[in-house]
Amino acid sequence: MTWADSLKKAVIGPGTIALGIALVCGPTASALNPALDVNQYAHTAWIFREGFAQGRVTAITQTPDGYLWLGTEFGLLRFDGVRSVPWHPPGNEHLPDTWVRSLLAARDETLWIGTLQGLASWKDGKLTRYPELAGHSVNTLLADREGTVWAGGYAGPTGTLCAIKNGSAQCDGSGFGQWVGSLYEDRDGALWAAAQTGLWRWRPGDPKRYPVSEFAVGSSQTLNESDDGRLLIAGQDGIRQLVEGKGIAYPLPGARSGFKPERLLRDRDGGLWIGTLDRGLLHVHQGRTDVYTQANGLSGDFVTRLFEDREGDIWVATKNGLDRFRDLAVRTISTNQGLPSAPPWSVLAARDGSVWFGTLDGLSRWNGGRVTTYRTPSSGSAKGERRDAGSGGGREIFDSGLPDDGVGTLFEDGDGRLWVSTLRGVAYFENGRFIPVSQLPAGRTSSIAGDGTGNLWIVNEPHGLYRVRGETVVEQIPWATLRLETPVTALLPDPRQGGLWLGLQGRVAYVKDGEIRASYVAADGLAEGRVNDLRFDGNGALWVAMESGLSHVKNGRVVTLTTRNGLPCDAVHWSLEDDDHSVWLYMVCGLVRIASTELNAAVVDPTRRIQPTVFGASDGVALRATPALYRPQVAAGVV
Repeated sequence: MTWADSLKKAVIGPGTIALGIALVCGPTASALNPALDVNQYAHTAWIFREGFAQGRVTAITQTPDGYLWLGTEFGLLRFDGVRSVPWHPPGNEHLPDTWVRSLLAARDETLWIGTLQGLASWKDGKLTRYPELAGHSVNTLLADREGTVWAGGYAGPTGTLCAIKNGSAQCDGSGFGQWVGSLYEDRDGALWAAAQTGLWRWRPGDPKRYPVSEFAVGSSQTLNESDDGRLLIAGQDGIRQLVEGKGIAYPLPGARSGFKPERLLRDRDGGLWIGTLDRGLLHVHQGRTDVYTQANGLSGDFVTRLFEDREGDIWVATKNGLDRFRDLAVRTISTNQGLPSAPPWSVLAARDGSVWFGTLDGLSRWNGGRVTTYRTPSSGSAKGERRDAGSGGGREIFDSGLPDDGVGTLFEDGDGRLWVSTLRGVAYFENGRFIPVSQLPAGRTSSIAGDGTGNLWIVNEPHGLYRVRGETVVEQIPWATLRLETPVTALLPDPRQGGLWLGLQGRVAYVKDGEIRASYVAADGLAEGRVNDLRFDGNGALWVAMESGLSHVKNGRVVTLTTRNGLPCDAVHWSLEDDDHSVWLYMVCGLVRIASTELNAAVVDPTRRIQPTVFGASDGVALRATPALYRPQVAAGVV
């Protein structure tokens, strides 16, 4: 398994919520993850009025050198992903017209340029113009699987379709009416053309016209295919599919009616992208449709062109600018997928494959892409009411007995019961109901942990440490008994020698039989500040995530790793080791991956430099200055 593959395991934490999309390494082409909604991709917009381009983008293609070429009303631009530069042929050569209507990068590395007044091609530093298409508005270009380039558009009052091969063009202007708007080659190799007179199946065989009025659409990119290979046609009244020569409405799962589709693009992973005249971008994938508009950050709601580059990024041109959508290393789940509006305080990956989120606005369970949120009747619904929740779907349940909407610490015991803490008390979830443990007091519960022998240990910040067996409190240890003056911030049972490790401000303490048996502070080599997280590794060493470093405790020896040892920053919120023996650290500077062998070698030899991989804000990681107050802050599973 590679370092990129290890991100396929879900690493979930408050603020970031879910980290689980594989990174793509090297030159291998990829595609956007089809499971994600548009708002889960990284989005960048370049706005025309900010100087990106003079006019709207009417064509997009990508040449083998990686550059994007953008056709506009004022000429051709070459774009490197940062800035666009006007392109002109060298010397006294010039394009047939400055208004570039269509672009095509062919397999033989020829750049084809369709303009308002003709067609040109650029290859090996040479510009070629095609006199057969002089005066033609070339609105659409397509290279078929045999290498023939097809150009559709109009010349004066007549629509034309031209085939260019071996440097010469043959044009046909019969039967199309005033224009040819879109070309498409289907999976069987048939060439389709949308014209004023209807839909044409141009080859193989003799041309055949389907004289259906709803097929008369003049824009390019109006043709594509459905999942089962039927032709799709975008028109003013929606999207239709060709079934036995007739246009049948093509339903979009979950989409509102009345939108005006203008462009169609099916990406390499099967997702259907729809550019509209008035409602921005629609994305149809895995049985659902999500929408991204100017209100979400799209440069505009009138989409003029769609394009997928060789890296799998989706480019969307609108009347106002150019947008790019790309995969992030880190997947984010938000209210758009049905979670409550409040950010999560805690997260737990249960053994049944579901993921639980504790928030200020209730307890949510994510399972199979669906969200169920438990709330109290006082949160605004009649008792027992259940309804769809949020734009992402799911349910809200108000009659489960949840003590309070503010859900903090979570824990799953050996019997598969979920334990939840609220300021009003602790309860466990069984048979669809939350059952309160009346012996436990109210107040903030920062940690719940099992010791593997049937005991649950619970940290109640005001009152002390509680041991619960079954549903009964069998032991209480007040903080005064342990002579602890600062709040306990982390709790971890010791599976080898019994007892518990407690994290505090500037200190870790080992407690057994109601007494502190060992304690480590900065003078012993421990990092300074608040203890944020405790973890044992496979060698029995205790790892302590703290405000000023990552400390390693074993056999009475303490070693602290910081930026001096190669960490990208000092403050560590939590640590986790995955099945691939990679250690993940959530730090103030991002999500960090380090091979466990690297960390252990740095403990043995403090002069050794750690070689981390850092995922920051540009990878989708939400940065936090301080960690959450509840546990667990991270969980590992498959999402």
